Amino acid sequence: MEHRRVKDQESDGVSQKDIENFDKISLSSNTSTSSLSTAGGPKDSSKLKSIVTLALTLLTSSQAILIVWSKRAGKYDYSVTTANFSVETLKCLLSLVALSRIWNSQGVTEDNRLITSFDEVRVYPIPAMLYLVKNLLQYYIFEYVDAPAYQILKNLNIISTGVLYRIILKKKLSQIQWAAFILLCAGCTTAQLSPSSDHVLQTPIQGWVMAIVMALLSGFAGVYTEVIIKKNPSRNINAQNFWLYIFGMLFNLVAICVQDFDAVMNKGFFHGYSFITVLMILNHALSGIAVSMVMKYANNIIKVYSTSVAMLLTATVSVFLFGFHLSLAFLLGSTVVSVSVYLHSVGKLQQRN
Repeated sequence: MEHRRVKDQESDGVSQKDIENFDKISLSSNTSTSSLSTAGGPKDSSKLKSIVTLALTLLTSSQAILIVWSKRAGKYDYSVTTANFSVETLKCLLSLVALSRIWNSQGVTEDNRLITSFDEVRVYPIPAMLYLVKNLLQYYIFEYVDAPAYQILKNLNIISTGVLYRIILKKKLSQIQWAAFILLCAGCTTAQLSPSSDHVLQTPIQGWVMAIVMALLSGFAGVYTEVIIKKNPSRNINAQNFWLYIFGMLFNLVAICVQDFDAVMNKGFFHGYSFITVLMILNHALSGIAVSMVMKYANNIIKVYSTSVAMLLTATVSVFLFGFHLSLAFLLGSTVVSVSVYLHSVGKLQQRN
């Protein structure tokens, strides 16, 4: 259990929370699937690795595409706060499903029951608020960046998470990891170089600021969540996730009242939703499951491979859907980013050994 919780913080995705928390639901509730894959032998295990790797790659690469595709005439016809609330609700329901399976097989115990003390519950509003702001920003950042640029820039949360681990949790970073951070910054900048002489970078300063803020929010929320989890290691992770998502739903309700109250009251909660919007919501929820499957049946290198391929897939699909220009600077920058993510992964493995 401890190994899975540490691993969750290394993930990146549409939303960092999906990778850091929702994936643990699948990990702690699917032990029967794990035993089945082991009993099937190496051939079945290899096949399962291929399936979950493909699923993670497709989900990761389609996150930004679905958000951009859900826009009409450059704007969202639906309320982004209701979409975010729907994601939190879906994850909360899946937490209950996972808990019900545990209750049926193991019974209700002190570690897996939902009723708990105020001291335990009161720590969840902080990460829930951080995730709310970060998840809402990912919709508005597309006013300044395209889908491929977003896939590149969201890797900045690797840097923020690593630095915050060093500051808050006093975890030492290897020289390889620091070198990977420098390469990551260089790769992100190179990928955004503009062929036009009027602008040095394709992404305006607003896009960079939002990307950096999202990276800081994602990193701090991830580190804070790990502290919460390790504070009570015997507590069932599904029960912890349930309370985290409950506060996420409450904060999103506040955001709906503040930002989209009139639109929801006059047009309805699901106004402007399309098939693409529904797919986007499902994608945000299922991405965490795919990450947990990779961490359970594969390894960290598979996750790095998926992240790298997802960047190229997003760029390729965007060429046909949105007329994205695949420049040499973007190809070089994405390659450097892929190498930096790989080096960061290798540095973590060497640190453990």
